[in-house]
Amino acid sequence: MLRERTVRLQYGSRVEAVYVLGTQLWTDVYSAAPAGAQTFGLKHSERVRVEVVRDGQAEEVATNGKQRWPLSPSTTLRLTMSQASPEASSDKVTVSYYEEEGITPVDQAGLFLTAIEISLDVDADRDGVVEKNNPRKASWTWGPEGQGAILLVNCDRDTPWLPQEDCSDEKVYSKEDLKDMSQMILRTKGPEHLPAGYEIVLYISMSDSDKVGVFCVETLQGIKKLLLELPRVLPPCVWQYPFFGQRYVHILGRRKLYHVVKYSGGSEELLFFVEGLRFPDEGFAGLVSIHVSLLEYMAETGVKSTLTRPPDLSHAQEIPLTPVFTDTVTFRIAPWIMTPNILPPVSVFVCCMKDNYLFLKEVKNLVEKTSCELKVCFQYMNRGDRWIQDEIEFGYIEAPHKGFPVVLDSPRDGNLKDFPVKQLLGPDFGYVTREPLFETVTSLDSFGNLEVSPPVTVDGKTYPLGRILIGSSFPLSGGRRMTRVVRDFLQAQQVQVPVELYSDWLTVGHVDEFVTFVPIPGTKKFRMLMASTSACYKLFREKQKEGHGEAIMFKAPHRAQELLSLYRCVQGVGDRSAAAPICLPLTS
Repeated sequence: MLRERTVRLQYGSRVEAVYVLGTQLWTDVYSAAPAGAQTFGLKHSERVRVEVVRDGQAEEVATNGKQRWPLSPSTTLRLTMSQASPEASSDKVTVSYYEEEGITPVDQAGLFLTAIEISLDVDADRDGVVEKNNPRKASWTWGPEGQGAILLVNCDRDTPWLPQEDCSDEKVYSKEDLKDMSQMILRTKGPEHLPAGYEIVLYISMSDSDKVGVFCVETLQGIKKLLLELPRVLPPCVWQYPFFGQRYVHILGRRKLYHVVKYSGGSEELLFFVEGLRFPDEGFAGLVSIHVSLLEYMAETGVKSTLTRPPDLSHAQEIPLTPVFTDTVTFRIAPWIMTPNILPPVSVFVCCMKDNYLFLKEVKNLVEKTSCELKVCFQYMNRGDRWIQDEIEFGYIEAPHKGFPVVLDSPRDGNLKDFPVKQLLGPDFGYVTREPLFETVTSLDSFGNLEVSPPVTVDGKTYPLGRILIGSSFPLSGGRRMTRVVRDFLQAQQVQVPVELYSDWLTVGHVDEFVTFVPIPGTKKFRMLMASTSACYKLFREKQKEGHGEAIMFKAPHRAQELLSLYRCVQGVGDRSAAAPICLPLTS
């Protein structure tokens, strides 16, 4: 934040400046002195606090102007104010220059101040309320004691007839859409008008323009008076509706990098709604910043420096816009978080196929005994693809003001590829996907190969949301891996740091084929269950000794070949190291 600035004085002239509460204004009295001046005196308004700083020592100045100080290159003035000015240029500081023994001033320099308050505010303490001027609003730290505002990617679809997520356009169609956004307030206080040559601008950097969007409320002209009369003639359900007489205008994001804020005077709070456009990913840590600056137009007129507004837009580019005050807020875009399978289920999704009637019936009977909901994906939607677990993975995003589930769509894109958008994306149910541009999609890109542990401690470090588990190839083996864009996406979320486990030894290669987690009843603890090839081999040996060595296990020829390959691995015919998965050391 820009908290200090310097104003240049010049004898025989009047300089107007806007002072922002909470900052310091410096001026050099020595450089502005006329020839022959040896000392100076000061007069100032009661609302202005003036200090003479000489050789690092500060001395507060009384308002009467009777005291004099010798001029020296090391002498400067430090000005501060504690309240806004009632009128523009109503607070003054007058510097009178004297000869060594003179009584009458040789000349004077005048500084006319307009004090205003500017504060860009967000919910930096994460309590659901936008507090005023939190000193840590421009920084961000993790944890329950951390500080910094949180922003949701507006990836649900609150308006059913829209084809894509709400963040895909620059419009607000419903009040439900606004509830997904974080609020930001610009608070200003000051006189009715600012001096000529000043402007308040809200802006973002070019690098953040594709990651954040900002909307402001605009009351439609011609009905402001009507809005004041509504409480007397209409029921609250009508006049309190946020879209009655208002529209929400997209002012920042994508191609819009700045927005000029209209200064209305008095004490005012301008409400903005902020949405996230992108999740954290490779090259984007998830932090975005929004700035507000008080800009000053500078122009040279003759031999003295004054502040003027450019006469027309054709000259505006020739006049530099100087920020004299900047306030900044920082948001972190909420990461996508996976949920472990030991949590109580809310909904159960299952595909209806031609050959799974009995299975579907058993699942339905089981779900009826619980408090969760059964959702069946019928054949017109699954188109013969039963592996719904491989197509999608459920997670969620959360901020102090709101949270909702978000489905991650795999790049597998089987016949179920339309299911997430057509059946899941909707009000308070978001959608995100990652598609590789050039990499080949393999079985390891199916989301049976994506799991998450319960909360764990690994090597002394606690992961309160667990760790993501991904099946992968053995290092240096050159085998299959999950596509890089998905791995980068999961890594960038930071809160569930992924671990790659060796699963490429399996034909399908999914991590859920050999590891899962089960809760311990009556406690918050859990157990990790792992499939054991050696236990399987031991079981085969026992059944062989019992006379079942010729029993058919799989009728399909390719299944028999898989079993034979596993048998040879355990016997030592194949690569024994490839028959045992590497396990992540987890503790409950």
